[in-house]
Order: sequence, then structure tokens, then C-alpha cells
Amino acid sequence: MGIAKISVISTLVGFELIIKQVLESRLITWGGAASVFPGVQLSLSHNRGVSFGLFESDHWLMPYGLAGIALVLVVAAVVWTARQKSKLVNLAGTLLAVGGLANAIDRLGDGAVTDYLEIGWQAIRWPTFNLADVFIFIAVALLLVGWRKGVQDLDGHPQ
Repeated sequence: MGIAKISVISTLVGFELIIKQVLESRLITWGGAASVFPGVQLSLSHNRGVSFGLFESDHWLMPYGLAGIALVLVVAAVVWTARQKSKLVNLAGTLLAVGGLANAIDRLGDGAVTDYLEIGWQAIRWPTFNLADVFIFIAVALLLVGWRKGVQDLDGHPQ
């Protein structure tokens, strides 16, 4: 992994951690929620589990276990994607690393991942999430698109 990729990952992870810290502070002041526009609001939530609150626990070891698993997955994804010649796969690996690292570092701070984005209409709401989750979602979507279309290397040849 090159210095440019490390710089991009570090910058985006730092950006997400700053966003989480600022929004958590502001949302506490604003009473926990603030409307952005119809269907989108900022809403403070702390996830002590994994996606959608699965495996939520207050056990003191859980944050370390979940962060450790996230770090292993991030390393595996970065190593695997770095070996691929596809720009699409490399971008997906970078986004996975950013999302996974940002959430793992956040979890180690207070035992929970800070979520702040909520979308939905009236009673139909998606669980609260954060920018790191968006990066992970986009990465998985890119990998699926690449897999579906048959990923090509940098010269346009199928892998």
C-alpha cells in the first residue's frame, strides 16, 4: 500500500471522527435531533453492537472484541484489494478501510459507535447510521458491481 493511499485513508478516518465528535456535541445541545430537510435528520445514537444493533452488549470486553474483529477484516480487505489490478476493487478496499477503521476507533473511545444520520418518511425510518457506514456500503456496492460486470484490470482485460 502506497503513501498516497495511507494518506487518503488517514485523512478520511480523521474527517469522520471529527464529524462524529462535533455532531455528538451539537446534538446533545440540540436535544438529540435536528431536521436537515424532509426525510433526513441528524439524530444522536450510540451502537454498542454491530450493524443494526445486533449483538449489542454492555460487557466491558465487547468493544475490544468488536474493534479487533473490525481491524482484522480491514487488514484482510486492504491486503486482498491491494493485490488486485482493478481500480474499482482498490477503491472499494480503501473505502472499506476508512469505514472500518473510523468505526473501530470510535468504538474504542467509549464502547459504542456514534451514529448521527437518519433517513425515512413519517413512521418508516432506516436505523441511524454514520458516514463510515456509508463508505462501507459504497465499498460493498462497488465490489458487487465489479463482480457482476466481471472486474477488469487496469488495461481493461478481464481478471
